[in-house]
Amino acid sequence: MNIFIKPLDRVEIQTLQDNYIDILARDNSDIISRAVPLKGLEVRNSILAEHGFSAVIKTSAGDSCKSLLFDFGFSGHGAAFNAETLGVDLKGVGIMALSHGHLDHVGGIQRLSEMIAKPGIQLVVHPEAFRDPRYMKITKDFRVFFPPFTRENVQKAGAELVETKIPFPMLDDQALFLGEIERSTEFEKGAPSLWYEKDGKAMQDTFEDDTAVAFVVKDKGLVLISGCAHAGIVNTVKYARKVTGIDQVYAVMGGFHLSGPDQEPVIRPTIEALLEIDPAWIVPTHCTGRKAAQMIEEAFGRRFILNMSGTKLTFASGQ
Repeated sequence: MNIFIKPLDRVEIQTLQDNYIDILARDNSDIISRAVPLKGLEVRNSILAEHGFSAVIKTSAGDSCKSLLFDFGFSGHGAAFNAETLGVDLKGVGIMALSHGHLDHVGGIQRLSEMIAKPGIQLVVHPEAFRDPRYMKITKDFRVFFPPFTRENVQKAGAELVETKIPFPMLDDQALFLGEIERSTEFEKGAPSLWYEKDGKAMQDTFEDDTAVAFVVKDKGLVLISGCAHAGIVNTVKYARKVTGIDQVYAVMGGFHLSGPDQEPVIRPTIEALLEIDPAWIVPTHCTGRKAAQMIEEAFGRRFILNMSGTKLTFASGQ
């Protein structure tokens, strides 16, 4: 059974944190609005770029305007600093969602929740987001551990947990938390260096918690936003199509996790599959990696958008 999402007039994605910033960029358009960190007519701050992702997403359908926060960035202060610098008012956020439980997506939960100032606001997550310990295996005997993300962290932030493995409609059906992504491609096998422990046993982390959020723009199709796409960005798009029954894809945005030597063999088949999906816009962010992003830009040409911390993207039905 297909899950209904209300068609929107526009989806506005304000990136609070990404890995890159260039405040001299001048490629503004109907879709792209670059950060201008001014106070009066003076440049008082830059915008912070960190290895993380966070975005506030506003939806519009007729007179109905709603907002959600997707991910919280790396540090405790980075995404919040950018929101304050850019004058982004988070008090309109009606719900929060998390792509997965890694440190570069949960670090700013406390400060951003304080800025939203709604005790008891829902945070939608997959229950496996709280796996602990999680770590990167550098060599057979050398591991680098990730700080744990716990239910106590959420409680301390004043949020109410909604744990779900299945798709979860949000914002009165204007957005969809995809839940656990079905794995269907042959080439998206995850990251062999990322592990966790369960009942004292070491296991490769297969990221059942990795997910994305989906929207539908009227007459244009799906807008998909991932955090890291550990499940595979192509798997993510295919699953979104399956659960919504909508084949047309307007924009694919997010971390595609194609960085590093382990992922190099995955770049080309990912690009080929994305070209077949044929989105109007492709926006690789965060953990996609420099080489993969360059190859995606070469393949998609004018349909490629370079995202940055502070950038606002608007995908609208009238474009």
